[in-house]
Amino acid sequence: MAGIGPLTQDWEPVVIRKKAPTAAAKKDEKIVNAARRAGAEIESIKKSNAGTNRAASSSTSLNTRKLDEDTENLAHDRVPTELKKAIMQARMDKKLTQAQLAQMINEKPQIIQEYESGKAIPNQQIIGKLERALGAKLRGKK
Repeated sequence: MAGIGPLTQDWEPVVIRKKAPTAAAKKDEKIVNAARRAGAEIESIKKSNAGTNRAASSSTSLNTRKLDEDTENLAHDRVPTELKKAIMQARMDKKLTQAQLAQMINEKPQIIQEYESGKAIPNQQIIGKLERALGAKLRGKK
């Protein structure tokens, strides 16, 4: 060890502590009560809309008012009366039930029921399947 300077040892004490409590642990009722008993300061802050089901602002905004005042009818197109009658008539001519027709076109019976009641949103693929299965033209001029 020749040529190396004087060796010294570092005798500084090392203190090992537990981790500081997390935010969730700081809010724990037991810990808050223990801090109160010890006389520590406790800060409680009420958040403006905490625990309520209200929007951030209770007044209607400009966009909301525009939407409320809008008179345009926003609804999906439904099956026209002529189409639903044509489907029903073609199905009756072939002596099929709604369930049998649905099975023929690989759809649920509910789909046929919705088309015949006029509640369905028209889908050209399904109408095409119905035309092939029933052998009748359902779209366009007859």
